[in-house]
Amino acid sequence: MIGRIAGRIEYKAEDHVLIDVRGVGYVVYCSDRVLSQIGRPGEATALYTDLLVREDILQLFGFPTLAEKEWHRLLMSVQGVGAKASLAILGALGPEGVSRAIALGDWNSVKAAKGIGPKTAQRVVNELKDKAHGVMAMGGAASVATIPTDSDTVIEPALAASPALAPVMSASAQAEALSALGNLGYAPGEAASAVAQAAGETPDAETATLIRAALKLLAPKG
Repeated sequence: MIGRIAGRIEYKAEDHVLIDVRGVGYVVYCSDRVLSQIGRPGEATALYTDLLVREDILQLFGFPTLAEKEWHRLLMSVQGVGAKASLAILGALGPEGVSRAIALGDWNSVKAAKGIGPKTAQRVVNELKDKAHGVMAMGGAASVATIPTDSDTVIEPALAASPALAPVMSASAQAEALSALGNLGYAPGEAASAVAQAAGETPDAETATLIRAALKLLAPKG
C-alpha cells in the first residue's frame, strides 16, 4: 500500500498531478480543490494517498490531510459512491463541510457536488450518520507540507502557513468539542449535530466557545 507521496510537481492536469519522487513519476488523482492548493510545477509537495486496486487498473488518490483521506475511504463505502463521486463531494464541500452536512442530515449540501443526485446524497447522509464520528474527531489533523531543497530530499513535517490554516484550526476546535461532549456522556450523533450547528453559527469559535454553544443546543427545551 502506498500511503504517502512526497516529491516535486512535474505537471498538473484537470484531475491529477504528476509527482516526481527521486526520478519516479507518480500520477495522483485529486479533487479540483486540492489541485488548486498544492502548488505549481517545480515546487515540492506531499500528499497522503489511497491506492485503488482493480483487475485492470491501479490508481492513486491524493489528500492533504489524513482526515480527508479517511473521509474518502468512508464515502466510498456508501453504495453507489465511487472514487470519482467521493472526490466530487470532497472537492465541493471539503472535509469540514462533509462532516457538517452529515452531522446535520443536510443531504442538499452533498447533492451540490457535481454528478451527485438526490438519492445518492440521501444515502451518503443516512449510511454515514452513525459511522463518521471517528473521522469527525480527526478533523484537526494538520496538513502535510514540504520544504524544497537543492537535492531531491524532502524534509517534513511542517505545517503549511497558508489561508488553509484557519479551517484546519476551526476543524481542530470542532474535533475537541466533539470529544468533550462524548466524555460528558452525550451520544455521538447528537453531539456531532450540536457541534456542527454551533460551528455553523460561529465558524471562528474556539473550543470552549463551541462546547458552551453546543451544550445550550443540547439542553432540554421547555
